[in-house]
Amino acid sequence: MVLAMLLEEPMHAYRMQKLIKQRGKDKVVNVRQRASVYQAIERLLRLGLIAIRETVQTESHPDRTVYVITRRGRGTAKAWLRGTLTTVGADFPEFPAGVSVLAMVPPAEAQKQLEIRAAAVRQELSKLSEERREARDVPRLFLLEDEYRAALLESELAWLDSVIADLDSGALAWNKQWLKEIAAKFTPQEADSGPMTAPRERRHLSTAGHR
Repeated sequence: MVLAMLLEEPMHAYRMQKLIKQRGKDKVVNVRQRASVYQAIERLLRLGLIAIRETVQTESHPDRTVYVITRRGRGTAKAWLRGTLTTVGADFPEFPAGVSVLAMVPPAEAQKQLEIRAAAVRQELSKLSEERREARDVPRLFLLEDEYRAALLESELAWLDSVIADLDSGALAWNKQWLKEIAAKFTPQEADSGPMTAPRERRHLSTAGHR
C-alpha cells in the first residue's frame, strides 16, 4: 500500500497514513498500530524500493521526511499486484483453521459461536451497504474492494446460515464416541516395514547366488 501511494507522488509518512484511512484502505491492510506505516517504510528503505527525497521543515509541524519510489520499487509494486490478483489460496486466514477443528466443542457450543459470527457478518454487511450509499458519487473503480468484501461476506453468511440450520436440526452432529470411530476409520495406518525390505533382501540373495 505504501508503494501504491508513492506511485501517485512523493509524500511523507503522515500523509500516507492519513490517505490510507481517508480512502478506507485500512479495511484491507492492517494499520491498527500507529507505527505500522513507519515500520513498512523502514523495511522498504532497506530493500531499496523507496528512497528519501527531502526533509521538509515547517514551523507548525515536526520535520517530515518525504519519500519517493525507486525504479526497483515500481517493478516490485507491479509484480506484487499481478501476483496478488492472479494467485489463489496463498493466505491462511484463521477462520477456516477454526472450522477445521470444530469438533473440539460440542455441537451446541459450535452453533452458538457460529451464530455470534453470523450476527457480526450481518452487521458488517449493513455497514458496507450504508457506506456504499454515502459514496454513490465515487467512481466504481475506487469501491471495488468494498464490493469484493461484500460479496465474500454474503457468501459466508449464506454458508453460516446453512451450517447453523443443520446444527439446529441435528442433521450435523457429533459426539466423543462417533469422533473416536471416525478417527479409527480414516486415520492412515503406518506402513509395515517388512514388505519394503523384502525385495532388497531377495535382490541381495539373488546376487549372491549368481556369484
